Amino acid sequence: MTTLTSPRVEGTVEVREGRKISFAEFGQARGRTVVWLHGTPGARRQIPEAARVAAAEMGVCILGIDRPGVGLSTPHLYGSILDFAADLEIVLDQLGIGQVAVIGMSGGGPYALAASRWLGERVTAVGVLGGVVPTRGPDAITGGLVGLATRLGPVIPALRTPLATVLSWGIRGLSPLASPGFDLYARFSPEGDRRVFSRPEIKAMFLDDLVGNSRRGLRAPIYDVVLFTRPWGFSLGEVPAPVHWWHGDADHIVPLDHARQAVPMLPRASLTIRPGESHLGGLAAAEEVLGTLMEMWDQLP
Repeated sequence: MTTLTSPRVEGTVEVREGRKISFAEFGQARGRTVVWLHGTPGARRQIPEAARVAAAEMGVCILGIDRPGVGLSTPHLYGSILDFAADLEIVLDQLGIGQVAVIGMSGGGPYALAASRWLGERVTAVGVLGGVVPTRGPDAITGGLVGLATRLGPVIPALRTPLATVLSWGIRGLSPLASPGFDLYARFSPEGDRRVFSRPEIKAMFLDDLVGNSRRGLRAPIYDVVLFTRPWGFSLGEVPAPVHWWHGDADHIVPLDHARQAVPMLPRASLTIRPGESHLGGLAAAEEVLGTLMEMWDQLP
């Protein structure tokens, strides 16, 4: 059985309206902090083992955050993605954390950009791994699975509770079959993702994160989809932090063309294309991502 590096500490922070946001810390206690925002679906432990180990070696603290509706975070549908950043600010304040770098994986990408927009100079750098792009407003980019969901935009909010209930029941019911179910999903995934899924520590991370953190329900993915089909509350041109975007050229969920269109809209951004990799390829680049963000942090005036 593959052993994962356990969180150094886990807990919850009370935010607005008495709601709670849960977190997990990995790496060094007083090192530079990197906020890691999980994909859709996902939770606070969706952090690859390579990143957990590298963080300790680099003297970095990785802070994984549960979005509302997964793990121990109170279910809550924000008005826009930008609203999440106000809660993140409270979490950082309560934990005594100052400046941070932020990583957003897939569905976490928009939230990472929102953190920079809301927190300003407090965010030193942003890393986006196969991130979702805007589907509404002047920055809207069409196509892909998220683009397809915009056609159902008016219907999804009304169905969010039953959809979340069905998803939660499904995850709980399949928990005993999680391992063979993961293997079956991996078998039919694109080649790039199959390479990632074949790593035992990646499989262990997904099973621990998703199954272990969905016992109280799994509404967060439905909330994400609702917010992805709405205006984000800010434009890409309003993101002040330097952004480095990693994207696989065989991504079957968020096409590479989305990144190629979104990155030039960001004021200070660069794109790394990962050849032959699909949507989850960024997980295999964890050490590179952490190292790049620390270099970006060091280059700040």
